[in-house]
Amino acid sequence: MTETKTPSLSVENETSAQPRNQGRKQAKNTASGQRGNTNRSGKNKGNGGNNKKLKGKLRAKITALEQELDDARASAAEFPLARPARMKRRHWGVILSFFLFVLAPVVAVNFYLWTVAEDQYVSTTGFTVRSQENSGASDLLGGLASFASASTASDSDILFEFIQSQEMVRVVDQQLDLREHYSQHWPTDWAFAIWPDASIEQLVWYWSRVVKISYDSGSGLIEVQASAYDAEYSQAITQAILGASQTRINTLNEQARSDAMGYAEADLAEALERLKDAREALTQFRTRTQIVDPTADIQGRMGVMNNLQQQLAQALIDYDVLLGSVGANDPRVQKSEQRIAVIKERIQSERANLTSSGEDVASSQDYPALLSEYERLNVDLQFAEETYRAALTALDAARDNASRQSRYLATYISPSLAQEAEAPQRVMIGGLASLFLLFIWSIGVLIYYSIRDRS
Repeated sequence: MTETKTPSLSVENETSAQPRNQGRKQAKNTASGQRGNTNRSGKNKGNGGNNKKLKGKLRAKITALEQELDDARASAAEFPLARPARMKRRHWGVILSFFLFVLAPVVAVNFYLWTVAEDQYVSTTGFTVRSQENSGASDLLGGLASFASASTASDSDILFEFIQSQEMVRVVDQQLDLREHYSQHWPTDWAFAIWPDASIEQLVWYWSRVVKISYDSGSGLIEVQASAYDAEYSQAITQAILGASQTRINTLNEQARSDAMGYAEADLAEALERLKDAREALTQFRTRTQIVDPTADIQGRMGVMNNLQQQLAQALIDYDVLLGSVGANDPRVQKSEQRIAVIKERIQSERANLTSSGEDVASSQDYPALLSEYERLNVDLQFAEETYRAALTALDAARDNASRQSRYLATYISPSLAQEAEAPQRVMIGGLASLFLLFIWSIGVLIYYSIRDRS
């Protein structure tokens, strides 16, 4: 501890002593100059007292500077200059750790990448799911539709998950035998190859290394890159992925068609049963009431009443005319009175029929209740007929949609055939390995020195 402090103190004292000596010399020169100026200006008796005070202040400052100079010389004598720095054991340990934990692994990684790792060829394909259905309203309200369907997965989302699934790996493995191809360089290229007896779960894990998927949820575009030890094989993998994706889209289409047809047929059957029930209820009403159409029947009855009203008016006029020409006991007057009474009785009977079904109808309900029931049955029949027509239209539309492929896989990048090996990316892997090893080693050295300083 004394050796580390000695150089700084001695150098500081020497450097601080030099400006002090210069300050002392400048003070002396200033004092001598002022003394000469004072002698030259001594002729003015009024300034004599001010010169004496200035001389006293200068002498005090010079004395203080001399005292500080003596103190600096004394401290420099106690702390001599520092000795030259030398390498110690901990310094050699840090250098050795750098070689062991940074340089050696970096050399090993680059040696493996450039001499052991086999070249891999990359094939790229891109596709998206398109639909033939086009709606102007959905285009105008696209923003609202996106909010409304935010919780529903699109066909592109389904394909994105399907390509990474075990089912896709199994389908491609059955066509191309993935284990045989990717295990041909095992165990030489142990970092980028797979062992021959890998299980399906391990093959799915390895699938995520050799097949890279890029998906844009906004546009629905999917881009797939497959790497293999052979260019034709990598192209075959992308073609197999494209074919399996097309099969899955066709399956979704078929399921959508069957669901649409099933729902339309079920709606049509329900509408047909409702129509049958409505017509049967109306037929039972007509059979029970013996009235085909209460509206037409009431119109006929109203015509009869109007006719009776006209006959009653005519009979009353004839009766009045007859009374004016003959006596009250005349037989014609009695016959006219009898005719008027019969017409009035008939009018009362017709009016009673409007509020009661009468004895000739097999029902005890009044006529307004029958009319209300008929109107209800007629409305049910009309609604059942409209529902049946709508169900027929929906079935025709579903059948029309089912007759064509509403969704299909649109390929915007055909599976490419590589001419040069692009994997493994040796420069990038080597650079990242060097960066991370250097970073970890630096953190370790900092932790070591932090613990050492605290202890």
